[in-house]
Amino acid sequence: MDRINPGRVAFLTLVSAIFAFVLLPLVAIVWAAFFSDKILTFPPSGYSLSWFSRAWALSEFSSGFIMSLQVGILATVFSLLLGVPASLAIERFPFKGRETVRQLLLSPMYVPAIVAGAAVYIYFIQIEIFTDVQVAGTSPGLVIAHTLVALPWTMRLICASLVTANSSSEEAARSLGANGFQTFFLVTLPIIRPGIIAAAMFSFIASFSDLEKSLFLVGPGKATLPIAIVNYLEWNLDSTIAAVATVQIFIIGAALLLSDRYVKLGKAF
Repeated sequence: MDRINPGRVAFLTLVSAIFAFVLLPLVAIVWAAFFSDKILTFPPSGYSLSWFSRAWALSEFSSGFIMSLQVGILATVFSLLLGVPASLAIERFPFKGRETVRQLLLSPMYVPAIVAGAAVYIYFIQIEIFTDVQVAGTSPGLVIAHTLVALPWTMRLICASLVTANSSSEEAARSLGANGFQTFFLVTLPIIRPGIIAAAMFSFIASFSDLEKSLFLVGPGKATLPIAIVNYLEWNLDSTIAAVATVQIFIIGAALLLSDRYVKLGKAF
């Protein structure tokens, strides 16, 4: 038998501990979603699927899920409309101040979420003071804020696709007489399509799971799914919240797996 490498054993033990630290809470939440007890108790006295139907029957969760879905889709669309041409300009057309523009578009990723939410809220209030146009507390304002959440991730993934893509096909198309629009739609876009799909999935995840900006900007009487979860936890402690979180975990997990299928996420970070 080969000698056991203590360093390798220690490394694998550390990696396993990190994975367990990250995954065990998620496993516990999914497990708790099937408890039949009216109050969370370990170990459970039995198992049931009733909490899922009860969660959907509660208006705050059903309406919150629909609102998060709508805002997430709109934020994804707008982040792609902004992120794809911006990434193309940064990676394919060198210009003065290119890195400054890149960091400016990625800056929402660097600011703490709660600080960014407060800053956007104050900015919207200033707009309302000077123009009498209400932005904070409206659906368009919420979509704008979520677009800011999604845009940096779109930029990361699209830029990664453009960096790894072979530009010789674009150069060949231009040498054969294709203009910029023809080159983009017939050559560049098919090449980076996997990156666009991954960017759309990851942008949706960033918006769908956002809590901080939604807390500041959601309109009266409305709530996204993360806000509905926080509000429910204030007065209740049963498996309904675990059922809602389980659905959210599986939606986000499926989107992450689909993103990684098209662009390995390790290339974007």
